[in-house]
Amino acid sequence: LFICLYMTATNLTPDQTAELADTFRLLADASRLGIVAACADQAMSVGAISDRLGLSPSLVSHHLRLLRAARIMTAERRGKQVFYTLADAYVRDVLATMIGHQFGHRPDHDAPAGKVA
Repeated sequence: LFICLYMTATNLTPDQTAELADTFRLLADASRLGIVAACADQAMSVGAISDRLGLSPSLVSHHLRLLRAARIMTAERRGKQVFYTLADAYVRDVLATMIGHQFGHRPDHDAPAGKVA
């Protein structure tokens, strides 16, 4: 844990850089990012995610498979349903940091980047 906390962009190996780039590429898809954001504060089922985001359950399931394979999301079976949540606090922190970066310093939070009202 100590080593992980102090790892910086300046000492990433080429393999680590490529792996991190793959993770950011995965999150660059608006549907996947929406799923991650939807599950940031609570575990959700495929149906609940589908309803919330207006995506088909099969598409949500496809994206969840990719997010689980990348260790961004985890699944927990409760009876007959499976609930999905973020894998750890690091994922939540990255999401919160990027939301703050993108929207937190604008006078008008609804204005597109570069077009402050």
